Amino acid sequence: MTIRSAAPLGAPCWVDLWTSDVEGSRIFYTELFGWRADEPSPDFHGYFMFTRKGVAIAGGMGDMGEARANNTWKPFFATENIERTLELVSALGGTVHLPAIPVDDLGIQAVVTDPAGAVTGIWQAGSFAGFTTLHEHGTPSFIAIDVHDYHQEVAFYRQVFGWDPLEEEVEGYHYAGYMDPENKRPIAGIGDEVESLANGESPRWSVFWQCVDVDASVAKVRELGGTVLTGATDQGLGRVARVADPFGARFGLFQP
Repeated sequence: MTIRSAAPLGAPCWVDLWTSDVEGSRIFYTELFGWRADEPSPDFHGYFMFTRKGVAIAGGMGDMGEARANNTWKPFFATENIERTLELVSALGGTVHLPAIPVDDLGIQAVVTDPAGAVTGIWQAGSFAGFTTLHEHGTPSFIAIDVHDYHQEVAFYRQVFGWDPLEEEVEGYHYAGYMDPENKRPIAGIGDEVESLANGESPRWSVFWQCVDVDASVAKVRELGGTVLTGATDQGLGRVARVADPFGARFGLFQP
């Protein structure tokens, strides 16, 4: 388990779910991971928190006016200067969709797409640092993406977020891992194994949640009405499965 007071600069610091079925998602994830779902906040357009042992672990929201939820998980990356980060995003092939907006005294958020078209949030912390517990059952373990232009994507995250990833090539595939500076564990990764994308699927960040037993969690996903996209298999650092909730939001399960 890793407990931190703040995310390292450039690291994933938060994830939230944009769901077409708020109540169904609240039930699904609390049953799957043992989380608690706080009540949607009228002050924040119905945004709500998932918590674990009283600590915020992820966020969620439904349709935003005429903007209909697309059932996806979105990661946020930490920055100390969000305006400068947005300038770099625009200069290096990304697109700013939501400019910097203060969220009470919690922090400042923005939403962009990177050169691969993956939606990415940016967070400049105020009183709220994001998730602070990792690498335990029901907490974020890492996020990952596969893209067609690996070198462009890695260059973007190097320059915009200050990554110095550990890069490797195995059987013709490339992988760049952003390592936690405290414990040297991978917490984000970019690869070019695009064969893992479903037909017609655009690159997107996948959130992998840590599990005590991936196979048991896969069975629970099925029991709760979710879909198993890729069954549990043993890979480099552990046992991995890819699944989706009953409303189509995809995510990963990881057992070290």
